[in-house]
Amino acid sequence: MTKDWLVAGLAMLVLLALVLSGWHPYDRATWMLEVAPVFIAAPILVATYRRFPLTTLLYVLICLHALVLILGGAYTYARVPLGFWMEEAFGLSRNPYDKIGHFMQGCVPVLIAREILLRGRYLTSRGMTAFLSVCVALAVSACYELVEWWAALALGQDADAFLATQGDPFDTQSDMFFALLGACLALLLFSRIQDRQIDARGSRP
Repeated sequence: MTKDWLVAGLAMLVLLALVLSGWHPYDRATWMLEVAPVFIAAPILVATYRRFPLTTLLYVLICLHALVLILGGAYTYARVPLGFWMEEAFGLSRNPYDKIGHFMQGCVPVLIAREILLRGRYLTSRGMTAFLSVCVALAVSACYELVEWWAALALGQDADAFLATQGDPFDTQSDMFFALLGACLALLLFSRIQDRQIDARGSRP
């Protein structure tokens, strides 16, 4: 399977999931808020596919992240069945599905930042590249928390399903911790794979 066909298949999978989740979501307004990143990212990925195609690894991870967001939008994060199973299986006090979303929120941006820094030859130090990539992932997480805060101010109680705090006073801090965890784990697990795919393009120093 060529990369073009793989990316096309991933795009169709996301589109199908988006249509199914939007057919009859638990709450339409929450669905729109939760899947908004997909609507923002999709045109950017399409526009840059020829000029700056990402590695196959990143397209797969972006697809997984989109599916996490879409599933959360369909049920709202506090009501996703997978989260209820995790809550029961691990003896948790709340549905933890939103933490998967924040984990991916660290995992994907850190590798996007790393790829741009490496292919653009902006840095020569691998350690500094990793550090700044993690900083970018945390900045993305912080911006998302600001969006949640603004939504809470604008919508009041109607924003509860979007915020998915479930009564946790430290939800914002734990969200950012899971993003940091996702970023660090992604660097440990995927850096070598990403390097090989970048090298195969001949676009890394």
